[in-house]
Amino acid sequence: MPMQLPLPLGGRAAPTFDDFMVGDNAAVIAHLRGLLMPGAPVYLWGPAGCGKSHLLQALAAGVRLSGHVAADFEPGRPLQQDATLAIIDEADTLDDGAQADAFRWFVEAATAGVQIVAAGRLPPVDLPLREDLRSRLGWGPTFAVQPLGEPQVRAVLRREADRRGIFLADEVMDYVLARFTRDLRHLMQLLDHLDRFALARSRHVTVPLVRQMLEQDLPL
Repeated sequence: MPMQLPLPLGGRAAPTFDDFMVGDNAAVIAHLRGLLMPGAPVYLWGPAGCGKSHLLQALAAGVRLSGHVAADFEPGRPLQQDATLAIIDEADTLDDGAQADAFRWFVEAATAGVQIVAAGRLPPVDLPLREDLRSRLGWGPTFAVQPLGEPQVRAVLRREADRRGIFLADEVMDYVLARFTRDLRHLMQLLDHLDRFALARSRHVTVPLVRQMLEQDLPL
């Protein structure tokens, strides 16, 4: 059965829209790129690893690059007064206290003219949240983020491997995709870990090296 690996993240550059593999998500990319702020809340939903967090952080990076403030939601912390964008990720996982804080964010954002963009694994109507928060999350445009197909996942892995200077042979790609979930977040973590493992041993990335890494660092 495919595994999900809680591996440490490497020092990758901040996500951008340009390095997002669009697939069937042209509409959501176009909306976020052209987002006029402030406006109605935007909500993205889809399974883990489909790219929701990437899109949120790409939007935030663009706001920060323009000299404005993008605030990431943290329970217990009020919305920054100078924020232009407020982001709530993994909305489906908020506990009771975090839901109360997130609702206050909505009120503060509406008062201050701050754009809210949120994401979760479920559509708004199915979120296990208090009704006032759930209704606000679904108040504006809602987009289902579509997971990539296998050819697109392979293209992302190839691109990221090339960027790191790793030659990822087809047999290595086959081994990884047959053994692990195609959740891009976890695949990128796996690639980061594999890069460090190969560099530490001055070895090329091969199936035996991947197997050795798993045996030594990630016992099955």
